[in-house]
Amino acid sequence: MTVAEPTPSRLPSEAQAAALDRPVVFYDGDCGLCHRSVRFLLDHDRRGRLRFSPLQGETAAQHLPPERLRDLDTVSLLDARGLHLRSGAILRALEHMGGPWRVMRVVLLIPPPLRDAVYDFIARNRIKWFGRPTDACRLPSPDEGEHFLP
Repeated sequence: MTVAEPTPSRLPSEAQAAALDRPVVFYDGDCGLCHRSVRFLLDHDRRGRLRFSPLQGETAAQHLPPERLRDLDTVSLLDARGLHLRSGAILRALEHMGGPWRVMRVVLLIPPPLRDAVYDFIARNRIKWFGRPTDACRLPSPDEGEHFLP
């Protein structure tokens, strides 16, 4: 099932996407909800396909257009099919995990403006509802560390 998603004004080149051997989820490194979401994806990605990088990091600066780096409210996923944003990024991450999570791709049938309206509402309130990461956040184990990019 292929569903068109809105694309940003400037996508990373195919060479940049190909340089990443596995899909990368770019997230706000200063957001409690984002950290919880990364923990969820890491804990349930049994195939170990996904990698993660904060939007404030070096990897994001190398692979994302400048407007994506300034928009900390938007999770992005870069894979061989290109750059996915907002709800599309979350759904593509679940799809990459495989197994029962792939069923969630049916949500891609909902028009992106409707999906993203819900995403944007949560994004606007995420710090108020979920706070910022604390010193008590779980650090990645040595095995999990390979999933994180600077």
